[in-house]
Amino acid sequence: VQLQASGGGLVQAGESLRLSCAASGGTFSSYSVAWFRQAPGKDREFVAAAAVQNMRTYYDDSVKGRFTISRDKAKNTVNLQMNNVIPEDTAVYYCAAGRPIISSISNSMLYGYWGQGTLVTVSS
Repeated sequence: VQLQASGGGLVQAGESLRLSCAASGGTFSSYSVAWFRQAPGKDREFVAAAAVQNMRTYYDDSVKGRFTISRDKAKNTVNLQMNNVIPEDTAVYYCAAGRPIISSISNSMLYGYWGQGTLVTVSS
């Protein structure tokens, strides 16, 4: 499965942005999907995930209530709707697919497929 992330750009604090991750050579239907991000000089961190086992969504506390992860089965994409962004959201965002257990859904090591990343810059 190849993943292609898109939708990044420069936005002002308080605005919205929608990231998309398209799959080719396979389908998202049998995988848990997630978004991670990496800010300059920092480690990659978990943002959000949609689990295939129970179809529930999971979020890091820093984005809970502002970001929404969703699947579009018809388009075979996974989206991350980012609302009320803040400068701390500035990072390269990566989509990922894999089959981690629920208790480890935020562990990037358990995802086998990755997109190339898309840069989000939030100005204050």
